[in-house]
Amino acid sequence: MTLSAELLARVTAKQTGANDFGGPKFEPVMEQRIALTDGTDANQADILFADQRTVASGANDDIDLAGALADAYGATIDAAEIVAIFLINAPRSGAANTTALTIGGGSNPFVGFLGGTTPTVGPIQPGNFVMIGGGHASGLGAVAGGSADVLRVSNASGAAATYQIMIFARSA
Repeated sequence: MTLSAELLARVTAKQTGANDFGGPKFEPVMEQRIALTDGTDANQADILFADQRTVASGANDDIDLAGALADAYGATIDAAEIVAIFLINAPRSGAANTTALTIGGGSNPFVGFLGGTTPTVGPIQPGNFVMIGGGHASGLGAVAGGSADVLRVSNASGAAATYQIMIFARSA
């Protein structure tokens, strides 16, 4: 199996207003693209995990990045480095979520891009998303089986939440 992907974060905006010289128009664009090819070096990934998952009200979904998950073809995922994470606090279809999610914390956490010992990102409100990518040689951070290999997704109390997640990683 080979893997290739394009990660694209793009924001466009348009602002208009009047001034002494007429109606100016301001149209900023910010864009960053990471093209990944198959492999374990810079700008490469050889592991893809994509799933829609549900976490109960007030509960945690601990995603073990080293040897416990299977990819779309049933192969066991054993990540050494994480390259990108994309999480959407919404199901692909159906009723919208009503609770916020938080990424990070827990036992044996993957901290990588989070830094520190138990930092978190959130709350990620219903319908919101988080995307972070690092194609360079060290990616977003190393996964260490048994000590730094769990990506926790925590749900606030009130209702179950169904979310979408995609993780790109390297096996070495």
